Amino acid sequence: MTSPEPTPAPAIELRGIDKHFGAVYANKSIDLTVAKGTIHGIIGENGAGKSTLMSILYGYYEADDGDILIDGKKTRIATPQDAIAAGIGMVHQHFMLVDNFSVLENIILGAEGGGLLGPVKGRATQSLSQLKADYDLDVDPDALVENLAIGIQQRVEIIKALFRGAEVLILDEPTGVLTPAEADHLFRIFRQLRDQGKTVILITHKLREIMAVTDSVSVMRQGEMVGSVKTSETSEVQLAEMMVGRRVLLRAAEPALRVENITVRDRFNVPRVDGVSFEVRAGEIVGIAGVAGNGQSELLQALAGISALAAGRIRIGEHDITPTAPANPAKIRDWVVGHVPEDRQHMGLVMPFEEYENSVLGYHRDKRYGSGLLLDLASMREDAVEKIEKYDIRPPNCRLRTANFSGGNQQKIVIAREVETNPALLLVGQPTRGVDIGAIEFIHKRLIEMRDAGKAVLLVSVELDEIMSLADRILVMFAGRIVGELDAKEATEKSLGLMMAGIEREATP
Repeated sequence: MTSPEPTPAPAIELRGIDKHFGAVYANKSIDLTVAKGTIHGIIGENGAGKSTLMSILYGYYEADDGDILIDGKKTRIATPQDAIAAGIGMVHQHFMLVDNFSVLENIILGAEGGGLLGPVKGRATQSLSQLKADYDLDVDPDALVENLAIGIQQRVEIIKALFRGAEVLILDEPTGVLTPAEADHLFRIFRQLRDQGKTVILITHKLREIMAVTDSVSVMRQGEMVGSVKTSETSEVQLAEMMVGRRVLLRAAEPALRVENITVRDRFNVPRVDGVSFEVRAGEIVGIAGVAGNGQSELLQALAGISALAAGRIRIGEHDITPTAPANPAKIRDWVVGHVPEDRQHMGLVMPFEEYENSVLGYHRDKRYGSGLLLDLASMREDAVEKIEKYDIRPPNCRLRTANFSGGNQQKIVIAREVETNPALLLVGQPTRGVDIGAIEFIHKRLIEMRDAGKAVLLVSVELDEIMSLADRILVMFAGRIVGELDAKEATEKSLGLMMAGIEREATP
């Protein structure tokens, strides 16, 4: 009788890991086992100690006490170089890339292995081809990193780690700045890595991601390891209770916006929006797709208080808009709603105004900018300068007339003004119309950050790529009606295109 195969040693085993930062006890006698060839999640509230623990494993910090075992062997990891030598790679929240280097140059940076770059470049090029075939990590080796989308930059970081021989890959909050489509592609890469025998450790606070992609999960709370379970044997509710130490009621977020059977007519009494109903909840982006002229503009204007309702009801939080109880844009803003209009020059900005004046337009009565009849121009300009820096508005001159900024920078002025008010609901129309590729990426990132911060975002765009990459759910308008609803993961250009053309008219449930 043949003896059973021996159980392989864990890829990672941590025993009794302690770490203090002064009076702060960041990690308290942590034990953790990560099986080889699995995707292992580590979750916990902010400050639970999970990033500190992984920084110890990668050599950014050295534990005050405890042991690290790699493949069953006790290993001292005092520096990232020690971790790399032990087959551990890490992709941080903020990527460690040189923007003006090419992909290939970033991959070999720090691993040149001598004065001659030819051999290592050749090896890296060959490695890139193999990684593309094995893991769907398709990246142009000659592209400058500064020209790459965030999701592609993340792939470069993964390739860097694999090029250095990583068998264990740690990723810290990897989906924080990714679109839903990019996140799905990243999860496919995780599964392919696992299937090829690699081990993936995923640090996240998103329970849905844990349930969707991991094989096992460990929960940390206040610097301690609460427990580890197989993902298939737990639930979001159980994990949430382990994270906070008490029973948690997880329920779907209340709608930030509820639209009930509304009709909007034009000045000729023609219905432009005809019996439309839908909801937008906190923490999601709902996209409205459609060929221009099918009622999207009129819908957005009604939601912003610009156009009156002929029928139906709009509920924003606890506030109602009806034909007999209308609202104007000022009142809508008071309900903590931001609005990025489709036409920035005619509805979002006063072009002869200086940048700082447009930076507070509509919010100029806020107490930050003065009281009574007098405005505090110094405060307005100081606030504008902060937005210019944060949103990379060029040229960085708050006294420049708005008409003298490029279209993309004009759009950033509007985006900055509306997003920085921290609205619970953001209405966005054609956010990247006439905007260059760099500004497009910047604006998309801001919308994703709004969603991840628990805000509700309604996105109207005629760009299918934009809708499909940003939205969690997609509604399609045709002839003033909602003719279909799709989960973004199921949507294709063909299915959306047919509905946009009125060929498939499926009533929204």
